[in-house]
Amino acid sequence: MDRVFLDANVLYAAAFRQGSPLRRLWQLSDVELWTSEYAAAQALGNLSQDRPDRVAEFHRLISVMRVTAQDTSAVVLPGGVSLAVKDRPVLLGAIQSQAHYLVTGDKTHFGPYFGQVVGGVRILRPAQYLASFR
Repeated sequence: MDRVFLDANVLYAAAFRQGSPLRRLWQLSDVELWTSEYAAAQALGNLSQDRPDRVAEFHRLISVMRVTAQDTSAVVLPGGVSLAVKDRPVLLGAIQSQAHYLVTGDKTHFGPYFGQVVGGVRILRPAQYLASFR
């Protein structure tokens, strides 16, 4: 079973629009969806501001996921990895959760690592991960 850690932007996009292709992630069998309180709070904050009418849907999506309360202070970024301060807890949360995949749409910060395994976690765009289920 795949353990897939979702970044805030994936959570936000899935809740933002009912017909989002990202909803497919919630329909996959043999997949556990994970995120962190940090990523969930980011997504919820942005969604509350942009689309308050979709907050209930966000909570519905989150309710079937594993949401970790993490302390990443003891986890160090793997050597050679450079991320913005706001993105470090996302990768560290995926590593600490022992996720197989980190799925993120953030190509600005995670783009250099797409397709790579960092700290035991393969970083992919949503389309890359979903393509493996065609």
